[in-house]
Amino acid sequence: MSLAVSLNSEIRGQGFPILCLHGHPGSGGCMSVFTDHLSQNYQTIAPDLRGYGKSQVKQPFEMTDHLQDIEQLLDGLKIDKCLIIGWSLGGILALELALTNPERFTGLILVATSAYPRGNHPPISWLDNLLTGIAGIINWIWPASQWNINLFGKRSLFRYLIQQHTATAYKYIAKQATPAYLQTSRPATIALRQALKNRYNRLAELGNISCHCLILAGECDRHITAISSQETAANLPNSQFNCYPNTAHLFPWEIPDQVITDIDNWIKNHPDIVDIR
Repeated sequence: MSLAVSLNSEIRGQGFPILCLHGHPGSGGCMSVFTDHLSQNYQTIAPDLRGYGKSQVKQPFEMTDHLQDIEQLLDGLKIDKCLIIGWSLGGILALELALTNPERFTGLILVATSAYPRGNHPPISWLDNLLTGIAGIINWIWPASQWNINLFGKRSLFRYLIQQHTATAYKYIAKQATPAYLQTSRPATIALRQALKNRYNRLAELGNISCHCLILAGECDRHITAISSQETAANLPNSQFNCYPNTAHLFPWEIPDQVITDIDNWIKNHPDIVDIR
């Protein structure tokens, strides 16, 4: 384990803190789909994890190093308790944080993630990569251009990340996903691959997490299947599971209004999560 690093973070709003952890490839900015709304009533903290965004490192590291970085961030902000939203890799880190320091976290919102992640992604061809590169570059220059979506986007690897090829989803890809992809470091990619190679599986320990948990999944997710997310929900003592039809791994960008509404309702139904007086 290496020394903790200082994480670049975007902190918005005031009130009870909500820690927002992005996936791979990603950055704190990718969590804007949540923070734009939640920061109106709460304080949102969206860090760039080690090796992502502006939290760049050159040295190799392990997945567990993310945990001490996050704990150092919370200590520096003098945050004793918070709610966590974790998307994909961020959800796995959220589970790890809740297992190692359960008193610090009042609840978990787990998005497109699993304690035992499995995917069913088809093999990737050279043509897939070529079309994805073309679609991504054009979309970066002309976000949500319909001709690009029809000609390249729907034939690229985007088809496994989103099911609904809407202008909204492509605008998020242009503004957040493409820059985050370009800023994701090799050490970050290697650390994640090694964790997956080791067959990460924490299902047996989930009974130790007693806080309320909301697990959200996309029915057509190829990267972390909805079945593996549901399995995680079934092993968490106090969980609610929502599965959205006709959506994939990036479903918060496909149906942002529905996702935010469901999160608001869940918090409303469990007010103790954000009120610890």
